[in-house]
Amino acid sequence: MIKENKIANAVQAGNNDAQVKKMEKDTQIKVDTYNWGPCVIKLKILDNFKKLLLDEAEKNKAGFYGDGDYRHKLAGQLDTEIGYSQESKDVLGPELAKYLGVYDQMFQKFQNKKYETSPHYALTALWINYQRKHEFNPPHDHDGALSFVIYLDIPEALHKENKEYIGKSCGPGGIQFIYGEGNRQAITYMSEIPTTGDMFVFPAWLKHWVSPFHSDVTRISVSGNVHDKVPISTLPKNFKVRPAP
Repeated sequence: MIKENKIANAVQAGNNDAQVKKMEKDTQIKVDTYNWGPCVIKLKILDNFKKLLLDEAEKNKAGFYGDGDYRHKLAGQLDTEIGYSQESKDVLGPELAKYLGVYDQMFQKFQNKKYETSPHYALTALWINYQRKHEFNPPHDHDGALSFVIYLDIPEALHKENKEYIGKSCGPGGIQFIYGEGNRQAITYMSEIPTTGDMFVFPAWLKHWVSPFHSDVTRISVSGNVHDKVPISTLPKNFKVRPAP
């Protein structure tokens, strides 16, 4: 009220616009907020990328009973988790890079600081999850710098089951993230019921898990890890070192 009265009096006294604006600026309280914890973003993938992920997954289904079975590398309590081949990763990598670029932009905004050197990512792991009723992913984290999950199909039955859910968690089939300690005034937990086409990108070390559901449907998602420093063990078998000129 004091601020408004001062400015009103200045206007009545015939002060010009520049003087009024200066007086308004001098009476404003300056404030900054500090973002805390990990940077997690949610975005929507384009339909052409979703189709490409599904098409490449179909090519890799035949390998499920061979090298394509990814279950031994993962924490999930799922019967069907299939790894994408190196050939598929080569096809999908350029499209994925666009979305990681969005994460980089949002991360710099989140920390209010520009990169000194832009990161260069290598896609080191990529797999598709076919989650069915009563299956789930326990709390876990990933290897690498960043991880992501893309939802290719969240059936309507899951949304219906969530509407009927009585409880305080995110509900059946939801993804949940947890970080740090604190009382209820601190944000240490985030959850979401995804929809088809949603994508989350987050630090690979961030603990997360997926709740089970009762609907007789299949929830399809693609997950992956990228490194900014690539371990030799993750390089493809046909990788060749080019000598420096």
